[in-house]
Amino acid sequence: MDYIKRETLIDQMNGQLKDIMDKYQLEDIGIYEEEGAGKDYYLGYTVRKNGKIFMLDMPYVKDDSGELALKEKVWTIQSDEGEIKGLHSLDDVFNEINHR
Repeated sequence: MDYIKRETLIDQMNGQLKDIMDKYQLEDIGIYEEEGAGKDYYLGYTVRKNGKIFMLDMPYVKDDSGELALKEKVWTIQSDEGEIKGLHSLDDVFNEINHR
């Protein structure tokens, strides 16, 4: 696993926010982070589309120095309507969101 500083990942994601917002016609977008149990960490986006809020994340592993490595390249959507796991791209994520 290749570990990267959390701040580096956040900077890369911040650089993509406008492109993602425009491409998927979002009302709002921000960075989503959540500490999980043990060394689990979740990083992705919080988006608003069609008045609904969705948290989109991928699972990471956090090492003892706080750096992160991608655990699995799959997206999870969390919303008030539940959770959908196993999506392989942002296109898949937003196709799913557009059907809600």
